Amino acid sequence: MLSVEANERLTQVGPGTPMGALMRRYWLPIRPLAQLLDEDVMKVRILGEDLVLFRSLKGELGLIGANCAHRRTGLEFGIPDERGLRCCYHGWLYDTTGQCIEQPLEAPESTFKDRVQITGYPVQELGGLVWAYLGPAPAPLLPPWDLLVLPNALRQIGVVVLDCNWLQCHENTGDPAHSVYLHGHLFEYVLKKQGSLQERKSEGGVHTLYSRIKSGIGIESLFARATPHGMEKGINYSKALGADRDFTSRHSTVIFPFFTQTGGAGQVRQEFQIRVPIDDTHTYHINYGCYLAPPDVEAPHQDVVPWYDVPLFDEAGKPILDYVLAQDMTAWRSQGAVTDRSLEKLGRTDQPIIFLRRQLEEQLGIVEDGGDPMNVFRDPAELPEVLHGGAWDESVSAWWTENKAKGASKSVLDFRSAYHKGYTLDDVDRYGPVTPQVVELMREIAEARSKGSG
Repeated sequence: MLSVEANERLTQVGPGTPMGALMRRYWLPIRPLAQLLDEDVMKVRILGEDLVLFRSLKGELGLIGANCAHRRTGLEFGIPDERGLRCCYHGWLYDTTGQCIEQPLEAPESTFKDRVQITGYPVQELGGLVWAYLGPAPAPLLPPWDLLVLPNALRQIGVVVLDCNWLQCHENTGDPAHSVYLHGHLFEYVLKKQGSLQERKSEGGVHTLYSRIKSGIGIESLFARATPHGMEKGINYSKALGADRDFTSRHSTVIFPFFTQTGGAGQVRQEFQIRVPIDDTHTYHINYGCYLAPPDVEAPHQDVVPWYDVPLFDEAGKPILDYVLAQDMTAWRSQGAVTDRSLEKLGRTDQPIIFLRRQLEEQLGIVEDGGDPMNVFRDPAELPEVLHGGAWDESVSAWWTENKAKGASKSVLDFRSAYHKGYTLDDVDRYGPVTPQVVELMREIAEARSKGSG
């Protein structure tokens, strides 16, 4: 458990808070670029600050204070201009830095505008997302994390606002054992109740829930350790305790401060789950889907990465529980706006969560001492063209070349890389606009691998 004070240190993200100061050292993804292309101007809230994101008529991106300095009119109703965003009330014009550059109803010779400045933060685009930096100057480099930049891939972005603190969402990544019940027994219960268990099985007559239930058998211990970019964790299994054999199962990669990466070398479907704090009681959750093709299969070209809303409730207003991310989100939200960790009772499966919290506290201390925390990059020479968050996140091209002769076609067993076999409905991708193309891509990849192994 954590004390009330320790819990507040990790969960409060507004200006002047320790965690808010840590988060402000990073570029934060705040919206899909495709959404901004449609809307031009939108109000956003991030780390407890209300701001307006816009695109000028010249295509320049800006992130400025939510209200005009004149009479406090909301700039989400502003008019895009060649040079920035114009307030709808009296036409005051702000550039992308928040500097007022025109006041059309003031005297022509007035220099009043030169003394008017509202909040402005740098923004840039990468991987179909708009990223903002809210911290002290100079801004660090925006890291080219692999799923954002790898070639020959399809991408789509699911977003949802969750009414709970960011840490409840992110601690899910420090919990390898939750899959047994949340994505196993609960999944089975829900599908049986719906009467859809049989029809939801794949063409092989099985469902992902069974492997998840089985993952609870033979657990000897859990492990967690630091990596250069975050942490790795997993489960050690013992044959003596009922497992098929003695082995170690590594769970998804954690990239500090709030990324989870699922998928590994050789899998088509890769994913970032990004938990961006809106404020202390709301989280902007991004499900970044990336579907990688091997060199001998060409992925369709995308001019813009499309986005979609991730639903939490069905038409009757009941929580959706029949896909994996929905089960996760329900578990997070049900803990309340900010869970009271002073009341929790931790067991042996929570060792990685304890490690995650200690790592957060360690990085908080570095910022408080005036240093740069993990994954803040300032020297371009430090950054490769593609930055992998963990040792296992190699490029598919390199993996495929090395393992093709070893029967690589048999290694892609994860249900999320087998949507062409009937697993499309089992996770959030089912709502994505690109999913029909993903299914066809997976089918082409399976055919190519079948020919290669033959």
